[in-house]
Amino acid sequence: MNQMSKPRIAVIHPNSLCGIAMRTILADIAPFVCMLQQIDIVCYSSMEDFLQDDPHLAFHCFVSNSILNENSEYFASQARRCIVLREGEEQVMEGFHSINLYGSERDMIKSLLLLFNNAHMAHGMKHHPQPTQSSLLSEREKEVLALSVKGYINKEIADKLNISTATVIFHRRNISEKIGSKSIGRQTIYAVMNGIVDYREL
Repeated sequence: MNQMSKPRIAVIHPNSLCGIAMRTILADIAPFVCMLQQIDIVCYSSMEDFLQDDPHLAFHCFVSNSILNENSEYFASQARRCIVLREGEEQVMEGFHSINLYGSERDMIKSLLLLFNNAHMAHGMKHHPQPTQSSLLSEREKEVLALSVKGYINKEIADKLNISTATVIFHRRNISEKIGSKSIGRQTIYAVMNGIVDYREL
């Protein structure tokens, strides 16, 4: 497959910072999508830019609610492959899945993982974790990470594992250093990708 005809995930949002942030999150999740081929994640600041760039190559579209409403006729027949990026409690056209851009990073990651998994299950595909990097963490660190991404605070993790809060903090610091990020969203993706937690447990 040549560079010009690679399938892609399109992010269509008038705010370029929102588009870049979403592309970064999607790039982290990309391996979860069970891909057998490389896929581009391309940002567009307008519907015009998107339509001029081989729109048929986009198998998923993340589109702002305003652009969806302005181009409802185009997207009406493509609701199954579109995810609306709404702001807070904005109303979204019936039949479309949506993600709240004002939600927490953890909630956004969880929503994306669920959406991608449901879409692939509908097409007969399953996600199989590939624990290629899980050996970076000790067994105790994996236990701490699993509880952390499920939303438990340090004291609750300490109680569940029968260790001190200081020890939990020590493990979480080591986890962040080994994974290369303090972001709970990134750590959640890492945990799911490496089979440390199941996305349904989030």
